[in-house]
Amino acid sequence: MNAAVEGWSGRVDLPDTAATRRWHQWVREPVAGAAPGVAVLGFACDEGVRRNHGRVGAAAGPAALRAMLSNLPVLDDTPLYDAGTVACTDGDLEGAQRRYADRLADLLDAGHFPVGLGGGHEIAFATYQGLAKHLGARRPRVAIVNIDAHFDLRQQAQASSGTPFLQAIEHAAALGLPLDYCVYGISAAANTRALFDSADQLGVHYVRDDELGLLALPQRLAELQEKLAKVDAIYLTIDIDGLPHAMAPGVSAPAARGVPMEVVEPLLDVVASTGKLRVMDVAELSPPFDRDNVTARVAARLIHRVTHAASRATSR
Repeated sequence: MNAAVEGWSGRVDLPDTAATRRWHQWVREPVAGAAPGVAVLGFACDEGVRRNHGRVGAAAGPAALRAMLSNLPVLDDTPLYDAGTVACTDGDLEGAQRRYADRLADLLDAGHFPVGLGGGHEIAFATYQGLAKHLGARRPRVAIVNIDAHFDLRQQAQASSGTPFLQAIEHAAALGLPLDYCVYGISAAANTRALFDSADQLGVHYVRDDELGLLALPQRLAELQEKLAKVDAIYLTIDIDGLPHAMAPGVSAPAARGVPMEVVEPLLDVVASTGKLRVMDVAELSPPFDRDNVTARVAARLIHRVTHAASRATSR
């Protein structure tokens, strides 16, 4: 059995075998030459939320997510690693994003599937930068799939949690990297006309929260499958504030409506089943505002589901 990794603990079921194993029993620290696996990487930062005039608290997200992931069952033999946490404690968001991107690129270079534990949604530009660094001179077509109530395409003097996807689109254009941005759960009540105009001008594919009912779900899943068939690599990012407030109260910006789990999970299943998913992250969990850790539990469940589905897809 692996030695305990800091931040991970939980119950041990008997008999203590592979079939009763939980994440806290399976996780270990990555070392050079380790077999490729899932590697969680924390981003303890809410400087972007502060700059975007949101309620801070997301910096505590990585610790809360590790606590909720600890007791989840191990469903396959894919190695599990904890690559530590990059913290932003001095207001230097850009420096923290660069450090995170460098560490994430190293994980990708080593063959791991990185899972970012945010932190505010400023993690997204850091994740994108890490993926771009890993790709280097290669120019595959990349899709960013975002579950979110917000476009996060703001034009601002400083980078924030509201700017990461505009930053990624502009960065990719400068590199000549083909990039598609798809966002599911957009709230008409949470985005200005200017943001909708920007999304249209940039060719963003978006589906509003009120267009994601169960009756429309088969059509939405087919559309997503069609779009992802045309790309080579996928970055999945989940903003927990895109879920209903009753399901995700502990977020930086609570949703008035949101997209329920019975819609979100099938969307994530489509993404993971492609075998093209290279990296994912979860953003905007704000533990100081959580109730009974319900938001952290929801976020952990989604990570658990996606990592297992992605492992199955790539092992076929």
